[in-house]
Amino acid sequence: MNTIEKRIEADLRVLQLLAQSFPNVAAASSEIINLEAILNLPKGTEHFMADIHGEYEAFLHILKNASGNIKRKVKELYADTLSSEEIRELCTLIYYPEQKLEIIKNNIERGDLNDQLFYSKTLLQLIRVCQSVSSKYTRSKVRKALPPEFAYIIEELLHESPSDDDKQAYFTCIIDSIVQTGRADAFIIAIANVIQQLAVDQLHILGDIFDRGPGAHIIMDRLCEHHSFDIQWGNHDALWMGAAAGNDCCIANVLRLSLRYGNMQTLEDGYGINLVPLATFAMETYSSDPCDLFGPRLDKDDTTHNEKTRRLIAQMHKAISIIQFKLEAQMILRRPEWRMEDRLVLQHINKEKGIYELDGRIYEMKDTFFPTLDSEHPFDLSFEEAELVRQLHHSFRVSDKLQKHVKCLFTHGCMYAIYNGNLLFHASVPLNADGTLKEVDLNGQRYSGRELLHHIGMTMRSAFNADTPREDKQFAKDYFWYLWCGQDSPLFDKDRMATFERYFLQDKQTHEEKKGYYYLLRDNAEVCDRILDAFGVKGKHRHIINGHVPVRVAGGESPVKAGGRLMVIDGGLSKAYHNTTGIAGYTLVFHSRGFELIQHEPFESADDAIRRGTDIVSSKQIVELSGRRLRVRDTDKGHELLSQIEELKELLYAYRHGIIKERARK
Repeated sequence: MNTIEKRIEADLRVLQLLAQSFPNVAAASSEIINLEAILNLPKGTEHFMADIHGEYEAFLHILKNASGNIKRKVKELYADTLSSEEIRELCTLIYYPEQKLEIIKNNIERGDLNDQLFYSKTLLQLIRVCQSVSSKYTRSKVRKALPPEFAYIIEELLHESPSDDDKQAYFTCIIDSIVQTGRADAFIIAIANVIQQLAVDQLHILGDIFDRGPGAHIIMDRLCEHHSFDIQWGNHDALWMGAAAGNDCCIANVLRLSLRYGNMQTLEDGYGINLVPLATFAMETYSSDPCDLFGPRLDKDDTTHNEKTRRLIAQMHKAISIIQFKLEAQMILRRPEWRMEDRLVLQHINKEKGIYELDGRIYEMKDTFFPTLDSEHPFDLSFEEAELVRQLHHSFRVSDKLQKHVKCLFTHGCMYAIYNGNLLFHASVPLNADGTLKEVDLNGQRYSGRELLHHIGMTMRSAFNADTPREDKQFAKDYFWYLWCGQDSPLFDKDRMATFERYFLQDKQTHEEKKGYYYLLRDNAEVCDRILDAFGVKGKHRHIINGHVPVRVAGGESPVKAGGRLMVIDGGLSKAYHNTTGIAGYTLVFHSRGFELIQHEPFESADDAIRRGTDIVSSKQIVELSGRRLRVRDTDKGHELLSQIEELKELLYAYRHGIIKERARK
């Protein structure tokens, strides 16, 4: 028995299953030819983004313009035939087809435009752009991206050329028919959406969709409909997932952060969380307290919050902060294995003297008004606080939209992922001082590196699984809070979260949070290589890609570290970070030529983009260019296709030697 026959004998069951799809030599041969052709297509374009933090308008615009890639293609096609203004108008039409068409139709009605000429010219331009962005894909893949209503027409137009004399009349007739039947608007919208979809093959979100900005729910709505995306959960995502699971500590933190940034839209408009009980409690309990330290952090030009609203937010902010510290103390006492006793902060407040006493030292407090704090039992909720927590808990648990979005996060997400030689995770991998992987306790078992992140992900999922044993489910729910602020959490990786100290203590030295060794050692190439080895990432050009810590570009910090092995792509998309980073976000683009880092400037608004054609100003930084153009053969998908080809070749051998009988295709 030769080698191939031994393989066939071992794989016979697999080959018999494969034979159901490819029942004869002709079918198997055709599929091999098809797969070989796909292997030689250019690699699809991947986009990596991190730390979106609810900044939905900027995020959606970047998604629509493919981080500037669509405008680049339009310029390449029309630089010699269209003016800058015409290119800008065409791009805006691709990004916002419904809204832009309304403006254009108003111009047509006023007689500023000839409708027949506009539609004919625009349809031809859009077809050409679509041909460009679809050129690296198979007809089959492009066909799947087409809307059923126009699939046949678009496919015909994509594979014909109006410059071909033999086909010109045919091509022109199709365009004219679209206009004459009144379907031009619908067709433009459809093809613009196809262009947007085909411009980016895979979208990677490296965590932190939630908090700070006003539209995390809008971002999640868009992502849940996206054709191909994945997410590596961030600490803020885990916090909201914990809130959805019913973890009261997570719920309190979600509310506190939302109030801190004056962001009520996601809670109220997005998820229907009833904040009236919190507002009522806060107004009654802190009616005589100015709550000056708890005013929301708003843009300097904010006009949506009047003084009355700001005061109410400050009262609610303080109220939920005190409740949070009590709930966290109860969690810490229930989970002594987490060794977080230093966060039992309320017991050190001396209400009578208005001071904070810790380890024999006295600290001056910024605020000494604690009407719900019982000095004898500092961790107990008052009756009113307990009732409020019960109501808030119910509101989070019954939010259908929040539960739907968390399900989407689980469907498309994980703690880490490996794509085409790139290791993706949000924040860190716990390390020892010498750069070796740190073993971390997880519910009585110790794990490090890849195993640690895998088992954390499984624990998170178990909080939502109906078949999880009760005790394990309770641990899983509790663990979401540890992920948010626990020392050995790969989503936090600091010695403590000093929220109480920042809020209440004058001494700024008490505000310090010491970062874990990953952040201290991540610029070391050997350490990065050790992590990549531990996760089984192969290849000469492998990388770690993460976010979490904003890159201070204005201060000269580079997002590319460890000799190119690590790329940190948190460029501060959220407005709250613009002053920290000096820019307004990054997109890392990995196409067939290599890596480019796209640096974005602040985005005005979608309305401004539609009316004035403004775009996000972006600049490119070449991170790494490939010596040759990468093909599908060089990707993870290519490796899968090569395995399929080998199996099909075995099936061919089995057919030709009578090991498996051929059948006629039905």
